[in-house]
Amino acid sequence: MIGGARSGKSRFAEGLLRQTARPRSYIATAQAWDDEMRARISAHQSDRGADWHTLEAPHDLCGALAQIPAGHVVLLDCATLWLTNRMLAEADLETESAAMIAALQSCAAPVVVVTNELGWSIVPENALARRFRDAQGRLNQQLAAAAGLVVTVIAGLPLVLKGRLP
Repeated sequence: MIGGARSGKSRFAEGLLRQTARPRSYIATAQAWDDEMRARISAHQSDRGADWHTLEAPHDLCGALAQIPAGHVVLLDCATLWLTNRMLAEADLETESAAMIAALQSCAAPVVVVTNELGWSIVPENALARRFRDAQGRLNQQLAAAAGLVVTVIAGLPLVLKGRLP
């Protein structure tokens, strides 16, 4: 699922996973640095309900994906926050993005990835923001190339870019 901030992409992805009879795993990449972010995380947890197995993976996404049992379905929310975390940790983003794609492809369960589309905006004024926008664009292209289904969500409405909705 790809879309802008507050586009409804996470809610749509959760709905897709609820349509299956499989146990659901949620890989969370957010970090609660302040009260506002803690409130957002709490609201997401409340909206999902207690029937999701949650793994916190703000940095070790590959390790979290390796822990997923066969038979589950997975929601990774979100690639953008993971990339932010890795960029701020001064990681080699090209290497880590490639490892992420490989981990997604070798995961024992189907994975739905939520990510933000940042390319519809103005060119950022500072070098760090431009570097992040560029890295996110490259990661989104890699994710889309590897995925069987790519859906953009705008104003809560899905638009299939690749594949077919179940």
